[in-house]
Amino acid sequence: MSILFESLANAFSFFGNMFSVAADLWFVLFPPALYAVFKILWLPHVWGHYGSKIKWVLLEIIPPRDIEASPLPMESIFAGLAGVSKGSTIAEEWVKGEFPTAFSLEIVSQEGNVHFYIRTQTAFRNLVEAHFYAQYPNVEIVEADDYVNTVPRTLPNKDWDLWGTDFELVKPDLYPIRTYKYFEESVTGKMIDPLAGLIETMGKAGPGQHMWLQFIIAPEKEKWYATGKATVDEFLGKKKSEKHGVFIRLLIDLKDIFTNIFSGMLGKEMTHTVLEEEKTDENGVPIESKLTFGQREVLKALEENLGRIMFKTKMRYLYVGRRETFNKPTGVSALIGGIKQFNDQNLNSFKPNDDTKTDAKYLFVEPRLRYRQRRIFRRYVSRDSDPQFNRFELSTTELATIFHIPDMSVVAPSLTRVAAKRGGAPSNLPIQSE
Repeated sequence: MSILFESLANAFSFFGNMFSVAADLWFVLFPPALYAVFKILWLPHVWGHYGSKIKWVLLEIIPPRDIEASPLPMESIFAGLAGVSKGSTIAEEWVKGEFPTAFSLEIVSQEGNVHFYIRTQTAFRNLVEAHFYAQYPNVEIVEADDYVNTVPRTLPNKDWDLWGTDFELVKPDLYPIRTYKYFEESVTGKMIDPLAGLIETMGKAGPGQHMWLQFIIAPEKEKWYATGKATVDEFLGKKKSEKHGVFIRLLIDLKDIFTNIFSGMLGKEMTHTVLEEEKTDENGVPIESKLTFGQREVLKALEENLGRIMFKTKMRYLYVGRRETFNKPTGVSALIGGIKQFNDQNLNSFKPNDDTKTDAKYLFVEPRLRYRQRRIFRRYVSRDSDPQFNRFELSTTELATIFHIPDMSVVAPSLTRVAAKRGGAPSNLPIQSE
């Protein structure tokens, strides 16, 4: 028994000493722990305060009937939208709550009628319209009522059901998806519109069914290039080079000088210490020469994507419908199949994220499922890019593939198009003088 009491006494003495140390060093130990809590609580608060002052507008992009253009012009539009990027100071980010400017690109089917929308801050409306009209002179852009208000604000309920998910990439962000350049017939050279199958699928929605596809994009800063370059180096199997300071480089240079002095006197070959990444393997064979044809194509795609403007992207899909007409094979399976056409097993692919998908198993299935459904519905209607960990990078080419003005080959009657071609006034129009 005495051993037990002695053990308890030692334990209390140990915890007492620890408490004494914590009391003496609280100003060193507590701030790092409290910083994480502060960041979780403070940033959403200032973000909400800053965001509440921003005015938004939803613009419908109505395609012309006779357009014959590839998605290439959309790359120029996205490059123009990247101009809203700006650097924020620590005070602007932590005190004012500034966050990167984002746009929401949305392809929507309302009971089978397909529409294209872009949601932007009111301050950037002229910017959006100018770039669209520059590339598509006959397109029509009108301010629209928010379509999310056509369904109840609390979903699911006894009359309405929903299914939703965020998407993620299978491989690192630099690996591109299958872009529009690969949607081309090998014989005729005619390009197949990448959105044709997706629009046709969304046009199959019946009465009481709504299919909403959303891309929230924010231009990435130039510093992302280093992350992309690391992906290329990893693909090539290059070892990361160690960063040496000025003093270490000076010592290495002095070592090379003295070593080569004696080598030169003895007639031997001079050497140089290499500080950069080796472009050859251990046998001196160039790394690129060992790649297969398929690997060379992947390397080419990576390097091409590395040189493009990138956008931080959130991709989200919601299928909302009345319970009597709710049909998962049409609203879920068919659309997921339409998105899979952008997948390339050698490069990159989209897939539903399991943490956000409206699915629950095993314990407390009903309340957990309802919580997930209402959470993703709330995030969609507010255009919320959470969760942050589930965002990925897409280049202007990739964005142009999944969101562009469909050409006239897309004959789906469900797609809303401009009723008449725009034109200027006649040059001989009489002018009445006062």
